[in-house]
Amino acid sequence: MENELRRPENGIYRRALRLAVPMMIQNGITNAVGLVDNLMVGSLGTECMTAVSIAGNLLFVFSLAVFGGLAGPGIYCAQYHGQKNEEGVRQVFRLKIWVALTIVLAGITVFLTAGTPLLRLYLQGEAGEFDAALTLTSAREYLMIMLTGLIPFGITQIYAGTLRETGESVKPMVAGIGSVVTDVLFNWLLIYGRCGFPALGVRGAAIATVIARFAETGIIVIWAHAARGRHPFLRGVYRTLKVPAALAGRIIVKGLPIFLNEFLWAGGMAFMTQCFSLRGMVVIAATNIANALCNLLNVVFIAMGNAVGIIIGQLLGASRFEEAKKDSVRLMWFTCLVNLAITGVLVAFAKVFPGLYPTTEDVRQSATVFIIITALFFPVQGYLNALYFTLRAGGKTVITFLFDSVFTWAVPVPVALVLCRLTGMPVYYVFTLVQACDLIKIVIGMILFRKGVWIANLVDRQGDKSAV
Repeated sequence: MENELRRPENGIYRRALRLAVPMMIQNGITNAVGLVDNLMVGSLGTECMTAVSIAGNLLFVFSLAVFGGLAGPGIYCAQYHGQKNEEGVRQVFRLKIWVALTIVLAGITVFLTAGTPLLRLYLQGEAGEFDAALTLTSAREYLMIMLTGLIPFGITQIYAGTLRETGESVKPMVAGIGSVVTDVLFNWLLIYGRCGFPALGVRGAAIATVIARFAETGIIVIWAHAARGRHPFLRGVYRTLKVPAALAGRIIVKGLPIFLNEFLWAGGMAFMTQCFSLRGMVVIAATNIANALCNLLNVVFIAMGNAVGIIIGQLLGASRFEEAKKDSVRLMWFTCLVNLAITGVLVAFAKVFPGLYPTTEDVRQSATVFIIITALFFPVQGYLNALYFTLRAGGKTVITFLFDSVFTWAVPVPVALVLCRLTGMPVYYVFTLVQACDLIKIVIGMILFRKGVWIANLVDRQGDKSAV
């Protein structure tokens, strides 16, 4: 660990890629399967494809709530690992279990009691030639089945996040690949009814995903414990689930803004999608197709952002503040340049990909435009994501809360709401203006970065004795 922190300057990119590439592969394969799922369900009709997309918006908010809830403890985990404090990592792992359990139970309760009204919010626009009632029924069936997979999803995130924060990205990647293979197989069997299995359509897609969730959890948990010699924090981790109150309170107070940030940011994204849906089901279907392709490639800046957060967090935990400042700048620009190449790939496939869907020409044309607009802002998203994780690495969670989710609800959400509800501006222009709001966010982020408000060692032994 110490040798890694002392590598020469030009090694920072290799180190970032070594952490990020396995995450890119895992998430890329997962999103590729999501794309295959999208195409498979899309072959059943635009209504079925739209139903899965609408339910996916709600599940996206839940998944971000889990990520946000575990992100606060994750900051401490990375810094404890940088400090070589395995007992600290162990205590944080136990706290993650309680956090994930709370969020999962809350999510299941909300979906069971308010799932249908939430889904109906996305079906208020002009339906045109599509069947809105069928879309709602299919979305509700899909969502209810997916609830079964929320618990294994939470367990997977606990293990995968902790392993990455301690420098291990391969096991989560392999578990993700196992999940992907399982999902593809059971999608083929259950959506279309192959090899004697019933043809369940949208319900089959949901069941396949749930089975894949359990497979992923089994792989990562069994493998991690089988190799606990490489992961000393797992030794005796389940002898108790008690966490020192002082440590738990400190992490929860520090992490609560991150949880609220991820939850409110995801809610803001879902709300903006609902605003776009007021322009009709053609827009919903088109954005679903565009997102299926863009999500396949946005794993690059997401993984790079996570890698930046881990590297900078470990440097801060080792009190190597000057290196943290220099390396964060290099990594932000590096992420931006990598995503510039991704822009070219997206633009190249912008017209080809929508043609794979058996839908109307209006939907295909709209999807092409949405893909191009999203692609043009990929370098901005890459730089911004690395900047966000840098600010978060030092535990300044209130600042990142204001910087991220409060900004989302204060700027792009009102822009989308006003333009979609109160004007006749073409939806493409609205979409572009919403994306352009992130340029303002970069300016704010750079001011915070240059002030150095994010530079802090949260786990200095003199000020943190509860986990030692």
